[in-house]
Amino acid sequence: MAEVIPGKMTARIDGDFVVFLIGMRINNFFKFGQWLPVARAMGPMIEELTRAPDLGLLHARTHFGMRNIMVVQYWRSFDHLRGYATGGDHLHLKAWRDFNKAVAASAGNDAVGIWHETYLVGAGQYETLYTNMPPYGLGAFAELGPAKSRLNSAAGRLGRTDGSDQPEGRDRRR
Repeated sequence: MAEVIPGKMTARIDGDFVVFLIGMRINNFFKFGQWLPVARAMGPMIEELTRAPDLGLLHARTHFGMRNIMVVQYWRSFDHLRGYATGGDHLHLKAWRDFNKAVAASAGNDAVGIWHETYLVGAGQYETLYTNMPPYGLGAFAELGPAKSRLNSAAGRLGRTDGSDQPEGRDRRR
């Protein structure tokens, strides 16, 4: 287990990157045969990606909830993510086809749901803060350093000089 770093830290990564959230939801716990193969598919894919850094996965962390499993993934680029997802030499494409054949295309086979969200993050268009935490999230693989002076607020970490902690275009009246 990683050691806790005391104090406030922030993470920095050069260039653009991608945050990819992927998950499954167990809709009917008792239909093991429908959701268990889906749950078992992700582990081998993460292992494959970890063994081959050139595929572009920077970091992944799995989160478990009552009915949900979610993996937060950080990728070097969208092209890396897409290349892995559609590359016939990798585990994902077969797992995706198996899912579609066994679950998604079958009427009445709704014991498991899957979802994903993809966020393209431009260089410097993110902010991080970790207080008394082991390396976590972006800080688990990016450059981690103390959050100092102007970096003590989200606005400072985002390089905003107007003192606003709200992204541009966001209605502050909400």
